[in-house]
Amino acid sequence: MDRTDSSAAKNDDVVSDTSRLVDVRESGRELVSSERVWSGPIFAVDADHVRLGPGQEPVARQVVVHHDAVAVVALRAGEDSSQGDGAPEILMVRQYRHPVRASLWEIPAGLLDVPGEQPAVAAARELAEETDYTAATWNTLAEFYASPGFTTEGARIFLAQDLSLLPEDRRIPREAEEAEFVPTWVRLDEAIDAVMDGRLHNPSTVLGVLATAQARARGWAELRPADAPWLRSPETL
Repeated sequence: MDRTDSSAAKNDDVVSDTSRLVDVRESGRELVSSERVWSGPIFAVDADHVRLGPGQEPVARQVVVHHDAVAVVALRAGEDSSQGDGAPEILMVRQYRHPVRASLWEIPAGLLDVPGEQPAVAAARELAEETDYTAATWNTLAEFYASPGFTTEGARIFLAQDLSLLPEDRRIPREAEEAEFVPTWVRLDEAIDAVMDGRLHNPSTVLGVLATAQARARGWAELRPADAPWLRSPETL
């Protein structure tokens, strides 16, 4: 194949119809067996055997069944900003994460571990618990699966605006790692630089910062509602 033919072959793989870029649930894969081998309050471990196609031998897959999560980009700008030019700022906390032995700068976040609680309600609860702020305006920024190769955990990132501090008597005492939280306002542009420089590592924070930057570039005109559809895993604890 010459250089021209090679280029043409590559071009055939380009997705020109962007409506095709959508993740979808699959129900045609046969789950031959599933055994829960361990269970705890936050996650469980299942040993699955799944048949990927008709006539194929089942393959073994270990699945961490994990609570979904929510995260919040709390944004203030214009007259509410502490910056003289009204530049947008986001609220961040620094949290010690024992599994990676590191203190990470993160946006407020938490698990969807209250039965029946709607994601937007959980996000408002986490924002209040971790930062003492409430918000009057909520939108959806983005969603992701934390690591779809082995866990069911998904996360939705919200944009919270029109913020106000809770009165002292409504603030919830923070415990364990959260007792070290010092909510800090950070310029959005500084957070973007930190992501691009490789200085931030929490996935909700990285995606939330970049999604907020893109939303700003689009004039905040294409934000989805807080209750927009969400492709969550059907497997739950």
